[in-house]
Amino acid sequence: MKKLFLLLFFIVSSASAEAPVVMVLGDSLSAAYGIEQERGWVALLQQRLQARGYPHRVVNASISGETTAGGLARLPGALQRFRPSILIIELGGNDGLRGLGNQQTREHLQRMITLAREAGAGPLLLGMMLPPNFGKAFTQKFRQMYRELAQEESVPLVPFFLDGVANDPLMMQGDGIHPTAEGQPRMLDNVWPVLQPMLEPAAPLQARSAD
Repeated sequence: MKKLFLLLFFIVSSASAEAPVVMVLGDSLSAAYGIEQERGWVALLQQRLQARGYPHRVVNASISGETTAGGLARLPGALQRFRPSILIIELGGNDGLRGLGNQQTREHLQRMITLAREAGAGPLLLGMMLPPNFGKAFTQKFRQMYRELAQEESVPLVPFFLDGVANDPLMMQGDGIHPTAEGQPRMLDNVWPVLQPMLEPAAPLQARSAD
């Protein structure tokens, strides 16, 4: 019985290790700030993948307060450790909130895209918007930065990650920056239509027919 258990453990562990990895490199929006981790959109993504028969394992490499500079510094090690097939980049919001230059933010994001591709991972970029109090010109340039970068690099883009969430008080925490648990499913729904086609090469037939 003990040998059988060890054999089954080895098979399960090997299958888990060989499963394609979706890694999320983000900030507090992906780190489930202020809510239970299991109710965050990244945890919900893992649940959806399993429910629809996808073999992927989700790794959440998000840290609250992260900037593109911090994400870029951590990325090489994370790519080497987890070897993702897909990298979801959800960064830049804190750069904007701190008034950092768009050019610097863009360069950091562009370098992350390059590193992901060099490591064999398909990058997916999540676009962000800044609160209107930052001024119309600055907020428009910030949002356009994601569109231009995605077009230039031919990267799949979610135009606005918090679409349908940021303007709904019931889906935002008191700070007006972080979504509540109620907003997390909508965030996942914003990502899914862009992410799902990237999953197809590893998807079982039943998952493909379900979508």
